[in-house]
Amino acid sequence: MGSGGGRTPRDRARRVLSQNFMVDPDAVNRVVEAAGPHGLVLEPGGGEGVLTLALAGTCKEVITYEIDPRLAGRLASRTRGEGRITVVRGDFLGARVPREPFAVVGNVPYAITSKIVSWCLGAPSLTSATLVTQLEYARKRTGDFGRWSLLTVLTWPEYSWELLGRVGRESFRPVPAVDSAIVGIGRRPVALLAEESLADYRAFVEYGFAGLGGSLDASLRMRYPAREVGAAFEAAQVRPGTVMASVHPGQWLALFDRLHPAERPGR
Repeated sequence: MGSGGGRTPRDRARRVLSQNFMVDPDAVNRVVEAAGPHGLVLEPGGGEGVLTLALAGTCKEVITYEIDPRLAGRLASRTRGEGRITVVRGDFLGARVPREPFAVVGNVPYAITSKIVSWCLGAPSLTSATLVTQLEYARKRTGDFGRWSLLTVLTWPEYSWELLGRVGRESFRPVPAVDSAIVGIGRRPVALLAEESLADYRAFVEYGFAGLGGSLDASLRMRYPAREVGAAFEAAQVRPGTVMASVHPGQWLALFDRLHPAERPGR
């Protein structure tokens, strides 16, 4: 999470490690409820164990990673005897991906949010990730600003992105400078595109986001026949001149579907 102020060596260490601990029981409960964990859960940054213990009350097993040796030791002592909790003293980003289906749930450091999300998206057995992130990050990734990020559009065929609630800065200690939010990333039971089409779809989206023509339709007309682009925009209900970030991920799929026929599963 975001850094907090402080003058002691411990406070300085917290700032370096982006340690802002969730202390509000209601916020913790909302994260657990949003995640709905049942099986194996990996937690990035166990901290003082408040979320860890709450997760262990609902799921089969929690493996929590804590990079701060002092905190990891305290957490291991605190949870000794809790058969569902395993404390790993190390960096979550170096964790081995489990072979069995698993979820990731955590109050993640602001500074490495993108790296943790990338780790999650690269894990074949991940079912979902429920992450407490900086509010702005959450809004960008879930379209809450009315715009959609490249990452969201690229991964949309395989993952859903949801803003599952806000968490005020007063829910943390030290108190960060900005509010947070709960982001839900869920692997779709059935992908919206056939696996063999995903690379073409990603190339299509990256080309569109490059903005070579200014607007999305102008860019696509540089690669596809103008008549086909016009028909695709009409079918996807996208107005000509719309900038790429304002196009909903579902509309990107509809455009790709029209311009790349027979790409859907089962066709």
